[in-house]
Amino acid sequence: MQKTDGMFYAPKGLKRAVVNRGEFAIAAVALDHGHIYGMCNGLLEAGATLKWVYDPDPHKVAAFLQRFPEAKPAENEQIILQDDEVQLVAGAAIPSERCALGLRAIAHGKDYFTDKAPVTTLEQLELARRATANTGRKYMVYYSERLHVESAIYAEQLIRDDAIGRVIQVIGLGPHRLNAASRPEWFYSRQHTGGILCDLGSHQIEQFLTYAGCQDAQVLHSKVANYHHKEHPGLEDFGDATLLGDNGANHYFRVDWFTPDGLSTWGDGRTVILGTKGYIELRKYTDIARAQEGDHLYLVDHSGEHLLKLSGQVGYPFFGQLILDCLNRTENAMTQAHAFKAAELSLLAQQHAIRIE
Repeated sequence: MQKTDGMFYAPKGLKRAVVNRGEFAIAAVALDHGHIYGMCNGLLEAGATLKWVYDPDPHKVAAFLQRFPEAKPAENEQIILQDDEVQLVAGAAIPSERCALGLRAIAHGKDYFTDKAPVTTLEQLELARRATANTGRKYMVYYSERLHVESAIYAEQLIRDDAIGRVIQVIGLGPHRLNAASRPEWFYSRQHTGGILCDLGSHQIEQFLTYAGCQDAQVLHSKVANYHHKEHPGLEDFGDATLLGDNGANHYFRVDWFTPDGLSTWGDGRTVILGTKGYIELRKYTDIARAQEGDHLYLVDHSGEHLLKLSGQVGYPFFGQLILDCLNRTENAMTQAHAFKAAELSLLAQQHAIRIE
């Protein structure tokens, strides 16, 4: 797994197939973001069969086939969309183009699994909501900072088991390493990315809704800035926001592009979850100056202080649940309403952000 560049964060976990080979065929379309590798890893470990890959850039396809040689390169997108065997299209397009790809997949009777952020405008979100409501197809989102992190998955289980009582606050820190020279041109366009709160912020808001058990929330305050990268005027290198959930829980998060070169991984992602009977801290990708491996969960409760080292212990159940949801038309992996609500609140935080000049 790439540890220094978050754009190619692609965890590998335990193989826990929920279907036999050939029972659930997928295709990868649009390889603009390296998260497509993590998305496909997770689905294949859960038993999916990767039938096709398509991108207009042959170099991206060649690199993809080195990792996933079982896929067949398609000459165009229509070959995939018109293949009745393909049940799900996984895509990591340029963010502003993700909705259009999803609408095409849904129109051809496919479920859709996209990298975050799933949309970049409220108008796109309305189109996606309408498409799923009219067809019953899925428009699922790869919120990897929860779905592909074992400590983050286990935290949800602890909360469900009442380990810390009622969750009253979630604090999320999502720093990323810029790796400026390796970024594509679209990365520096706010029109293409939607902005830092739309993009990186969607991870944090999705986690808040999950851990606090909120169906909705209000954005109380948000701000963005380009503090240190004036050569890229379309980049926002800092953003934060405060939200209030519909059940009274509150949320603060910060996202940024200021990971220093000395850190062993691409970002020191952390989450602190405060409950009425205890609290949890997740040190997701590293435990600085102590241990370079990730997935450290600190739990403080009535019985004491606990450190759980969860790497390789939990797995990534979302992907198998998603496959079964597609086959059975259920919503166990993630509800469609939840996926869209996280996106909506990210867009609102971005839209109403104070711009620090």
